[in-house]
Amino acid sequence: MNTNLYNYILGIADNSLILGQRLGELCGHGPSLEIDIACTNISLDLFGQTRSYYQYAAKIKEEGTTEDDIAFLRREREYMNLLLVEQPNRDFGHIMARQFLFDVYHLLLLQELEKSRDMTLAAIAKKSIKEVSYHLRFSSDWIKRLGDGIEESHQRVQTAIDSLWTYTDELFHQTEADKVMIEEGIGVDVTKFKDDYLKRVTAILEEATLKIPETKWFQKGGKQGIHTEHLGYLLSDLQYMQRTYPNMEW
Repeated sequence: MNTNLYNYILGIADNSLILGQRLGELCGHGPSLEIDIACTNISLDLFGQTRSYYQYAAKIKEEGTTEDDIAFLRREREYMNLLLVEQPNRDFGHIMARQFLFDVYHLLLLQELEKSRDMTLAAIAKKSIKEVSYHLRFSSDWIKRLGDGIEESHQRVQTAIDSLWTYTDELFHQTEADKVMIEEGIGVDVTKFKDDYLKRVTAILEEATLKIPETKWFQKGGKQGIHTEHLGYLLSDLQYMQRTYPNMEW
């Protein structure tokens, strides 16, 4: 098994799985029917991307591993998602801020991953770019509407940005698997688009009359499997059926 490639794939795919689960929790709880359906559809897009990644990862791992095994039977420390995407749903401003901060990064990542020497990863990225472009358009529009809206909406979304900003520096950290895959022309060097990320985020926030926090303190650990307390609760819901009824088939 190519362990570095396997871990590299998980480092990308786990973000979509966990954020998809977070958005799925909103089904039936959106502030309006239109927004409810939109968030659910974004969740389904992310799950679809995750499935493609996990199917490829299962082939690499072999040993009879399936995409379901990878999604549902790992322990908390075996998930490599960013801390940002596991943060719980709070108010709508918080949900859109989390989505926006990830969407900008996700689109930049996929645009580079499309150039990968690994044809499977390049194909997944190419297919996903159209979906993620919509995700970013959706979250950006809401950031602008909330930020440049009434006093309360402005304050709520600014509070959300202030709270979530501490997780953004981790977007550009590299694991050992990342470094090996970059050398082989398969992985994406995320450090190269950090400035572009900050430029794009700043432009949208300025249009929304919002400010980037001045904090220099950031949290990290998700890419190494060290998570906040929120992930364990999320996984207990996500994995319940598979662990309660092992090997169940539909």
